[in-house]
Amino acid sequence: MSRPVRIDFDHPRRLEIEVSKPSVLQRIDVYLSKRLQEFSRTLLQRLIREGRVRVNGRTVKPSYEIQVRDRIEVEVPRVIEPGVVPAAIPIEVIYEDAHLVAVNKPAGFVVHPAAGHWDDTLVNALLHHCGTLPETDETYKPGIVHRLDKDTSGVIVAAKTLAAHAGLSRQFQRRTVEKEYRAIVEGEMELDGDVIEKNMDRHKREFEKMAVVGRGKGKAAVSRYEVIERFAGFTYVRVLPLTGRTHQIRVHMAAIGHPCVADSTYGRRDALFARDLERGAGASEEGEEPLICRQALHACRIRLAHPATEESVEISAPLAADMEATLFALRKRGSRGEAG
Repeated sequence: MSRPVRIDFDHPRRLEIEVSKPSVLQRIDVYLSKRLQEFSRTLLQRLIREGRVRVNGRTVKPSYEIQVRDRIEVEVPRVIEPGVVPAAIPIEVIYEDAHLVAVNKPAGFVVHPAAGHWDDTLVNALLHHCGTLPETDETYKPGIVHRLDKDTSGVIVAAKTLAAHAGLSRQFQRRTVEKEYRAIVEGEMELDGDVIEKNMDRHKREFEKMAVVGRGKGKAAVSRYEVIERFAGFTYVRVLPLTGRTHQIRVHMAAIGHPCVADSTYGRRDALFARDLERGAGASEEGEEPLICRQALHACRIRLAHPATEESVEISAPLAADMEATLFALRKRGSRGEAG
């Protein structure tokens, strides 16, 4: 379902983009549609034709091919958007009081409204459940103080008042919130635990992805992991992200050669079948249900200071059923033991 928006050209904001090395030359309208995904390509072409886009100080045509080190200036109109509508979507509330609410989010559930998901997100469900949520500068994210990827399951916390939103947001910004994840990853990890310190930034060519970058580039990203259990070809791990970058755990685990199982973006496969656990097995049989068909990543626990009382609050969510099923199948085949 599409949602009407009003484009305000009278009060634009200015964006500046410096082009890094593209793998191939691209038309500027194509390039900007990837960088500025909240705007349609049609609107961006209009901005270019109206002279609201300049490259190295000069106006260009939509067909202009970007070059390395081009400096692009865009006068972006403000988008006046409708509010979020409540929706009677069932949610599993695992903690709630007058100030905050925590939900065990299933995989496949989008956190906040965006293109393609206007009325079927966690925010729509929370608005129906709570009645009201504190509005912030971001129209489609009332109450939201952190997020989980669509296909990551587990604990997510939202604020029910403006004061709680401010207090919780400060904790996330200061990195005082303790978050614990569980992941099933590809391969047998050699170490019982380690700290991954690898800066991250947007992928140069695929803007919906993140990537590890060299020192001095991107933003600092730190994750600590501990092995829980080993299997032939797989490892079950506990991961504590010490920073909160987009896709951080998925990118970090892939960067050390152990991507999350069934991570279609950063991993080796988009689903895991029971047949895949047998050595020399061929393709899965037609109609066979996968053990898991999304990244095997679950936010199992979060600890924070209550925004009203400042007392420590710890909230946990049981492991998702598909990850439990995967672990059951791995253990049935034979565990190689817990970490020493």
